[in-house]
Amino acid sequence: MGAWTVLLVSLLTCAALRPSSSDPSDEACLTHLSQSIQGPTTSLQNWTKSTFANPCSGFTSYLQGATCNNGRIYKLSLTNLSLRGSISPFLANCTNLQALDLSSNFLTGPIPADLQYLVNLAVLNLSSNRLDGPIPPQLTFCAYLNVIDLHDNLLTGPVPQQLGLLARLSAFDVSNNRLSGPIPANLGNRSGNSPKFNASSFEGNKDLYGYPLPPLKSKGLSVLAIVLIGLGSGFASLVLSFTGVCIWLKITEQKMALDEGKISQLMPDY
Repeated sequence: MGAWTVLLVSLLTCAALRPSSSDPSDEACLTHLSQSIQGPTTSLQNWTKSTFANPCSGFTSYLQGATCNNGRIYKLSLTNLSLRGSISPFLANCTNLQALDLSSNFLTGPIPADLQYLVNLAVLNLSSNRLDGPIPPQLTFCAYLNVIDLHDNLLTGPVPQQLGLLARLSAFDVSNNRLSGPIPANLGNRSGNSPKFNASSFEGNKDLYGYPLPPLKSKGLSVLAIVLIGLGSGFASLVLSFTGVCIWLKITEQKMALDEGKISQLMPDY
């Protein structure tokens, strides 16, 4: 009986112990992310090297903004924390990550193409930052993406055609950036009488065009401008014509006066 008691106590003790280390990929992911972003001291509590070594215990997280699932980082939500810096490509090491929300901060730089390795990612929200550069077409490799929200940034270039292949995509917003070119047909296509995503998903990009956005306004001259140009040309022609007539009359008058002088010289005196 004593042996069974010792065994039971040992099992209970092991179950109660906090794991000695986390997944090394998660640790690298968190370490590099903390090095690439900065914020107020209260923004990232417990974001320290020792916590990165043990961020999770089962479903319990010891890291602010992180959610754990079976000892792995499952979700990172660091929204509206006045964070600055850039997005580390080493985020790709958090291979179990299913939701990444870094919205409403002051992050700059590009969206790393390495996010393609987050093959379980379902939600990507990087909105309301100052991110620039292109939207990586490699995001297509995140086949489980349901949400891509990139609105209110400084992104440039086209909307990648490949994103239209994301079959699970149910929310998409790239409004208020500096994007250009055509909207991919698979992102603006119709299902019945409704577009997959409406105009609000794309508006606020000066050089972006195509359905469901309204047609681009003609870059030619407006009707008013044409009328004004026509009136201006007519007025100019009238002035030139009037000036020409005045010059002709003046020359004619001078010629007549000259001719009268010649005639008077030829007339005999009586």
